[in-house]
Amino acid sequence: MLNEQTILITGAGSGLGRAWALGFLAEGATVVAADIDGDKLSTLSGERLHTRVVDVADATGVRQMVDFAVEQTGRLDVLFNNAGVAYGRLIENAPDGFFEHHIALHLFGCVNGMRAAIPHMRQRGFGRIINTISRGAEANVPGTSGYAAAKAGMFAASRVAAEEVRDSDILINMLIPGPTNTDIWGRDRPDLQPPDATWPTARMLATLPADGPTGRVFWNEKEYLPFDPNGEFQKRIRANDQKRS
Repeated sequence: MLNEQTILITGAGSGLGRAWALGFLAEGATVVAADIDGDKLSTLSGERLHTRVVDVADATGVRQMVDFAVEQTGRLDVLFNNAGVAYGRLIENAPDGFFEHHIALHLFGCVNGMRAAIPHMRQRGFGRIINTISRGAEANVPGTSGYAAAKAGMFAASRVAAEEVRDSDILINMLIPGPTNTDIWGRDRPDLQPPDATWPTARMLATLPADGPTGRVFWNEKEYLPFDPNGEFQKRIRANDQKRS
């Protein structure tokens, strides 16, 4: 099935997006790799590869990116809204516009992608959208307010969008990669999993059948329940709160 599909991935110049682009290319898919960094994109190669430099915070640029994918390949089957960066500033000392830019990159970038892709997918009667979120959305780690807020917003927007397209074969889900050695840390983290460890989950979500799940979150090929008050991640947060008190 993959060798007949066009898969568009943002943030594909490095890390998760690059690993997924290489994985889909290896399985015969046509991949449109998008990133704000053209130099990183230039290191990708493949017979069925197309690249596009884009700032996902720019709605016009995202629409042009999606149109480019359709013009070049004749279709758009799967969209990964994956582009993102780390935050790393306390609210009290973040300069004006810093928080807002972070929200624009993650949350607005995700919404821009869905808004541009869904009409094309409706026209063809098929689509899969996967949005990269994080357990940071339910955590309280100092210095991550922009990142956490953006990922929580993506969680909400994705679930609503999934309901809005239930009348079609368009499935919208979310992927939590888990701690991964990518550029988001600002340094090499060999203690963390490599980006290609997330490939099986990405492939699973891209190839869901028509009756597959939608509006859900997945981590390591299994459904993850964010914001579950009895979940293991929330238990760890409460344990950390008790230690600090």
